[in-house]
Amino acid sequence: MSIPLFQHDKARAMAILKKQIVVLPLLAFLLLSASSPAAALSPAGATWYGAPDGPGSTGGACAYADGVVKAPLSSMITAGGPSLFKGGRGCGACYQVLCNSNAACSGMPVTVVVTDQCPGGICVTDPVHFDLSGAAFGAMAKPGQADLLRNAGRLAVEYTRVSCNYQGFNVAFRVDAGSNVDYLAVVIENVNGDGELAAVELMEGSSGTWTAMQPSWGAQWKLNAGRALQPPFSFQLTSGESKKILVAQNVIPVGWTPGSTYTSMVNY
Repeated sequence: MSIPLFQHDKARAMAILKKQIVVLPLLAFLLLSASSPAAALSPAGATWYGAPDGPGSTGGACAYADGVVKAPLSSMITAGGPSLFKGGRGCGACYQVLCNSNAACSGMPVTVVVTDQCPGGICVTDPVHFDLSGAAFGAMAKPGQADLLRNAGRLAVEYTRVSCNYQGFNVAFRVDAGSNVDYLAVVIENVNGDGELAAVELMEGSSGTWTAMQPSWGAQWKLNAGRALQPPFSFQLTSGESKKILVAQNVIPVGWTPGSTYTSMVNY
């Protein structure tokens, strides 16, 4: 007796489904393995500073001031030893850090931004050292065990460099309080991608000419023109590792004031 056509179709469909049940989990595993940072993790040391649930310091050697407390950083920051701080050029770079060396460790990575310098002691003797904020250090712990992990003091951790991704935020320029008509200094914040910057140039008005700014300290760049600068000011940024160019047009307006923050319409 011949089997009706619909039964053939049903048998074929079941065979395909069985193959999918086997193949799809395998495919998902391979994709997760390929995208996981585990293969790129490197060893480092980690400590913490400041208040247990705080931002480390609202001063800091990168000049972010109280910006470390506010979104998007929200206290998830780190001071870096020399290999991370890079004399200030490492300011703004993002890293994932995780620990498995203590029973209180969750083994899940947290993302932190370099906003300060860790200048001595084990920060110098460790090849790579993260001096995390109390909030970031505690975020590596299992639920309810943040204090236990902080009590460990120093941890062996693993880390990897990641792209900064400040969703909903564009690059901002905080004008230093000491700026005047002849001298402009800005702290550049919320930089996606590399986070750190290799070069900053300024254009006055519609001059069409880019003038190189000089590193001041941390994430601050300055231009001492020795004459009255002509706003509005546009900025051309070159990212630290990828050397990508980003232009923020007319971001600081005529009538700008020292101490104010001006947010652009762009980001990497």
